Amino acid sequence: MTRVLVGADAGGTKCAVRVEAVGGGRIADVVYDAENWAAEPASTAAAWLHDRVERAAAGHEVIAIGVGAQGCDNAALAAELGRELSALGPPAIVVNDAALLVPAAGLDAGIGVIAGTGSIAVGSTADGRPVHAGGWGWVIGDEGGGAALVREAAKAALSAHDRGEPDDGLLAALLSSFGVADAERLARAVNDEPTIPNWAPRAPTVFHAADAGSARAAAVIDTAANALADLVDQVVARGAVGTTVVAAGSVIASQPRLFDGLRQRVLHRHPNREVVLLGDDPVAGGVALARRIAGR
Repeated sequence: MTRVLVGADAGGTKCAVRVEAVGGGRIADVVYDAENWAAEPASTAAAWLHDRVERAAAGHEVIAIGVGAQGCDNAALAAELGRELSALGPPAIVVNDAALLVPAAGLDAGIGVIAGTGSIAVGSTADGRPVHAGGWGWVIGDEGGGAALVREAAKAALSAHDRGEPDDGLLAALLSSFGVADAERLARAVNDEPTIPNWAPRAPTVFHAADAGSARAAAVIDTAANALADLVDQVVARGAVGTTVVAAGSVIASQPRLFDGLRQRVLHRHPNREVVLLGDDPVAGGVALARRIAGR
């Protein structure tokens, strides 16, 4: 039986679990659907995570667990969930899922920005206090995330239609993506099912439209990049330390236009900071956290 460290990344659509030997070497990478995931109540969330860790590490001795979890937006909740998970087995630490990015990049300090299904920025102060901005959900926020990009693109296309302006390609792209014939049906298709599965997977449509010349789609993306840079501003203003901003998430990792927009704005506002795209999966940060607590 191999002694192992386990990292988990529980997000809006999936839960990634990585198992590594204490002495080094990856043993397993498993992805589970995030159905029924919720950070509260902590006891239920801990059981949910424990089940997936046990399945991924079956046949091995788990020494420590590091978890990044969507919904752990304050230190008290993360600490409670960490205690509940530790009570079920080996010692565990729980942080917000965006807080995995900095350790995943091999850094001790920095700011993590996720733009995937949703969006959030997370950092920590010099005394270790976590600070975050954004992450308020795709209905009212999460600018730069997949669902919000589709929401804003639909608003831009429909507003232009109401003004009697010719379509510059964005409306047609959205009609095709949603499989409807006109603006009125697009509005119904978006509003009748305001869910992540209905909105977020269509985010590439916005980027394709921008690449094809749609000024409206490009403006939506620029606004999203600006909003992500605003999140960095907000955590910096609240004392976040570190000179590196680490970006990750399904949208920003696959869409250079959004990453470049974020990078340019952050460098303009904070010349002493660099912006990098995470080269590994965020779950690597969970393993790094597990290794830290195992070392204690």
